[in-house]
Amino acid sequence: MGHVRSNDEGWRVMGRRTTWWRTRAQGGRTPVAGALRRVGVVAAVLCATAGLTVLPATAAGAPSSYGYDKGDRTVDGAVGTADAETLKPGETYRSSLPKGASLYYGLDLDATSTTYVSVTAVPPAGTTVAATDGIKVSMQNDTGTGCTHQSATFGADRSPHPVAAWAAREAGRVLCKGGGRYYVLVERVDASGSSPDTWGLELTAVSEPPPAQAGTTDAPQDWNSASPEAVTGEARRRAGGSGFGGAVAVGQGVWRDDVEPGRTLFYKVPVDWGQQLSVTAELGASSGGSGYVTRALDLELYNPVRGSVDEAGLSYQGSQDSAALQPLPPVEYRNRYSVLDHENGMRFAGSYYLVVHLAAQVADSFGQGPFPVTLRVRVTGSAHAGPGYAGQSEPRNIFEVTTQDREAAVTGSAGGGDTAMKVLAVAGIGAGSVLLATLGVWTVAARRRASTAAL
Repeated sequence: MGHVRSNDEGWRVMGRRTTWWRTRAQGGRTPVAGALRRVGVVAAVLCATAGLTVLPATAAGAPSSYGYDKGDRTVDGAVGTADAETLKPGETYRSSLPKGASLYYGLDLDATSTTYVSVTAVPPAGTTVAATDGIKVSMQNDTGTGCTHQSATFGADRSPHPVAAWAAREAGRVLCKGGGRYYVLVERVDASGSSPDTWGLELTAVSEPPPAQAGTTDAPQDWNSASPEAVTGEARRRAGGSGFGGAVAVGQGVWRDDVEPGRTLFYKVPVDWGQQLSVTAELGASSGGSGYVTRALDLELYNPVRGSVDEAGLSYQGSQDSAALQPLPPVEYRNRYSVLDHENGMRFAGSYYLVVHLAAQVADSFGQGPFPVTLRVRVTGSAHAGPGYAGQSEPRNIFEVTTQDREAAVTGSAGGGDTAMKVLAVAGIGAGSVLLATLGVWTVAARRRASTAAL
């Protein structure tokens, strides 16, 4: 699912540039030469900084590596409830899941908030997985009563990539009433022929306060369920992020990136209360090769708490093809009372995640690519006020669409590590500007001192 850009290439380039500048700075003892030696030292430092900051932002990494959120806290899963470490709503965590393991994590919950825990399993690049491999995530109270559970598998493409599943303690439901100690159980599901590699885990815990006023507990019945027409127009390039924390924002429009087999792209779309989202993904034609790849492209939609909503996929024979999510209802609080996943998941406003994976097996028939992937995103409907929560969510504002969210959809801002890389890239550009200015000023000054000495 995406890739983490390595710093190794940046360090190697930095070393070459440093050596080059030092070689050019050696020579005579004139004032100009001395100044140039000083320029060489500064230039080496600035070029090193530019090499370190700019190159990793564009260098390709391992196909299946995942961009963990830089704010993740490390937590160990326990084999029993007695030793389960506590997850706090509003935080994200990093853990690991050995083959065949079943691990517990704890939660201390109040009686009124709904709490969601999403778990993303990250298999290492190159590992062998079966279609039925994956994880099961469930939540239970201190008496062992189950609240909710969900499973996620790699599917027919058997391409290793992060998969996510969620569980919840929904306040007001018959099961799991009341506050107290709760547990999240993460189970690894393996086929006999799968690799024994340990998988990485990223866990998020989110709390949703109750509405200030009680409303109906029936799901909406009347909404436009017709398949919308895909958005047309010229595609704009927007590189996807490498994980949920670094998902790149997009809004309504046509967006394109070029993807190598085995990679996964993360985007997020701000969708407000009352708005309706539709998405189509296209995989462009191959420039060579032949064959047939089952589930070559996988498109998954996750809601703001990283809960799975819907998915679509397409097989590939080398010619352009597309797949669309099924019609989704407008975002409403009442959607949670639907028994259908693609309706139930559209229960709050916020950033919805689009996760696009190109199967590693595409390379076997059609080469390493990259292959053009286009997303056609439509957001319709007038936004309206939410349910009016009686308290704050954790993390704050997760169930809102802010002005910053709308601006990010226009500019393509990312979160987490991807944002940091963009800042560093800008810093690298800035360093280059400073270098040019410094060279100019110091060289002129050195020449003036040389002229004065000659007199």
